[in-house]
Amino acid sequence: MRLILFPLLILFTLLGYSQETTTQKLKKSLLKSQEQKAKEKAEKAPITSYRIISLANDTTYVDTSLTIAKEYNYNYLRKDNFGLFSFLNEGQTYTTLNHSLQTTTAYPEIGMAGKHFNYLQAKDISYYSVATPLTDLYFKTVMEQGQSSDAFVTLNTSERFNFSIAYKGVRSIGKYINQLTSAGNFRVTTNYHNKSNTYFLKAHYTGQDLLNGENGGITTPIDFESKNSAYSNRPRMEVYLVDAKTFLKGKRIFVDHSYRFYNSKSTYLALFHQFIAESKFFEFNQVTVASYIGNNSVKRFGDSYKSSSINDQLHYNKFYTQMGVQFSNLNKGILRFYIDNYRYNYFYNTLLILNTITIPSQLNDAITTVGAEYQLKNKKWNFLASYKNAISNQVVREAKAELQYRFSDKLRGALAIENCAKLPDLSYSMFQSSYVNYNWYNAYTTEKSTNLKFSVDSNWFNVKAQFSNYKDKVFFVNTSTNDNIQLISPNQYSKAITYGSIQANKEIKYWKLALDNTLLFQAVSQDDPVLNVPKWVTRNSLYFSDYFFEKALYLQSGITFNYFTKYYANGYNPVVADFFVQQKKQIGDFATYDFFINARVRQTRIFLKAEHFNAAWSATNKFYSAPDYPYRDFIIRFGLVWNFFK
Repeated sequence: MRLILFPLLILFTLLGYSQETTTQKLKKSLLKSQEQKAKEKAEKAPITSYRIISLANDTTYVDTSLTIAKEYNYNYLRKDNFGLFSFLNEGQTYTTLNHSLQTTTAYPEIGMAGKHFNYLQAKDISYYSVATPLTDLYFKTVMEQGQSSDAFVTLNTSERFNFSIAYKGVRSIGKYINQLTSAGNFRVTTNYHNKSNTYFLKAHYTGQDLLNGENGGITTPIDFESKNSAYSNRPRMEVYLVDAKTFLKGKRIFVDHSYRFYNSKSTYLALFHQFIAESKFFEFNQVTVASYIGNNSVKRFGDSYKSSSINDQLHYNKFYTQMGVQFSNLNKGILRFYIDNYRYNYFYNTLLILNTITIPSQLNDAITTVGAEYQLKNKKWNFLASYKNAISNQVVREAKAELQYRFSDKLRGALAIENCAKLPDLSYSMFQSSYVNYNWYNAYTTEKSTNLKFSVDSNWFNVKAQFSNYKDKVFFVNTSTNDNIQLISPNQYSKAITYGSIQANKEIKYWKLALDNTLLFQAVSQDDPVLNVPKWVTRNSLYFSDYFFEKALYLQSGITFNYFTKYYANGYNPVVADFFVQQKKQIGDFATYDFFINARVRQTRIFLKAEHFNAAWSATNKFYSAPDYPYRDFIIRFGLVWNFFK
């Protein structure tokens, strides 16, 4: 009951604050101070003067409205996560239902994909320009003993210089044994241009750490599925790992700046430079190596060199620099030529010799590429083409062409084709572990992919489609024949894989009711089960919205239905912190219903949600986020997003 009363108390407090009393008379001063004048001017600043700018200079504005999109964005990632299915605890990894969400870059990264859903990449950082200081506060309750929060402040010290600082943190112990999440994302940004508009700078620093307790999943799914009342208290469920954990820490310095040495009203010529220095540290720690199912001991990850206190550590450093020249003309478009250099060092502290195999202590390389980009746009269409290719001895290539066309204010379309030759992530090429079977040193050919994308955005419906072809795909696979043992190793599939998806969205409104529908269809053609996806994924929200208390309160309430068809979802392995292909257990074919009540008072949005409330009366528990990892039970959570413009 306290979970419901607390947000209602906040709501009515804000309502009382938002009402103007007619009995109170404000005294008007004949002479206004400069501070008062500045405040009044700030209050009149339009919302378009609070700009959010991406690295590619795409600009949006601060939005304090309450829509169904805000309901979808109110989560740990703070973006619409349709196509991602979260693990039970806040801050854990996600099962990717929508394969088209996965993006690739030609350069090899560290790997550990399961730890990077909440790791902010350079392209995820936004920059700002605001008329007055802007604050954004996010808060949300979690599963057990903790909270999720995100605090952000930005201000302009002058019209040309902006500074922002933010920190997102989460802590939750979860509902099962050894499921603690403790994570933090710190970021500082700056955005600057000089008075003559010849020099432009975007820069940021991020410090991120993500700690997860890794229990390896439940040992006896039949106890969970039976709805035996003895196991309704989830800590009674046995798990494979009682004290294992993974830790990812990263720091990054990013600078992107340009100087226009020839600048007129319609034409300029500029030099640009981008620099990234990033370091990452990954650790798998496990004090108790043996796993137990009842009284029987199980070697969950096979034989190990250590009987206890495993502490495997990995380091990764990356340095990227790009330099080039840009020509821009109002009528002829923008043309860029550049050269970039990508250097990495992926290393352990030991050289490992196993029988006849020697696993080196490090992998390092330098990749140099040259590239060109061209963009031409007008009021109707926007055309962009880019190409880059390695001039060093690696096979690295990226090519893209995209056309966006505006048929009218109500109808827009886009068509894009992409081709990429990518070096596999480094955890596939080399890995060292205290577990015998988790040590390898491999050389792979470049992964190739071709993507054709099409989208239509209109006032009536939205559709987007993707058709892809993959060759020489690298992936993890479980070679064990025992369901209780995971022996993960990398593999490369030399045959072609064809993937296709169509996603449609349509919102139907009648009176004060609305039905928002998103439907995804996916199909894969392959000789062997390497790329596994659910055929259908759907999300449907039926909700009511209206103003109350003389329009001081805007209320939104409804039910969201989520569903995906049964399929062989990838399993999760904490030793490599990544997902692996498996053909033993299927998940899916169950529905989750969420009931929500959201409210907006001025710039404050309040959220109250009963998540997966249908779990309370389902006959059996068949809901899993991944094989052996149950999805969350019925839970009530609440929180708010609060903006200040001062």
